[in-house]
Amino acid sequence: MLLRSVPRAFAGLFLCLGVLLTGCSSTSTSVSDTRESTAAPSWVGDMRTVPVDRLPAEARQTLALIDKGGPFPYARDGVVFGNFERLLPKHPRGYYHEYTVKTPGERDRGARRIVTGQGGEIYYSGDHYKSFRAVLR
Repeated sequence: MLLRSVPRAFAGLFLCLGVLLTGCSSTSTSVSDTRESTAAPSWVGDMRTVPVDRLPAEARQTLALIDKGGPFPYARDGVVFGNFERLLPKHPRGYYHEYTVKTPGERDRGARRIVTGQGGEIYYSGDHYKSFRAVLR
């Protein structure tokens, strides 16, 4: 009995392999094709990303203030970000600037920040610089 089921198993395996290979043909739409149409800017590198519409509402409000040039609600908004954690690409001091993203329920500035680069880069940190995501607009 076992010997009779072996050819059937191989036939099933080849059928599955054929279906997988057909799905990968150049005539079908693949994940890489989709990514090409929404390609991230080169400055993103291999960093995790977040679309701007997936940011917290307060982060989008901070971005709107940055776009307008202020006024900003916190005295430290717009100061130079030192990148001491070395999580963002290396640039000369003064390249990055940080802005507070209001955290509901916090009495102080909280942990959320937007960091911008002089080349148009935007990064979001929800954990006070322990991690960053590149913001895609």
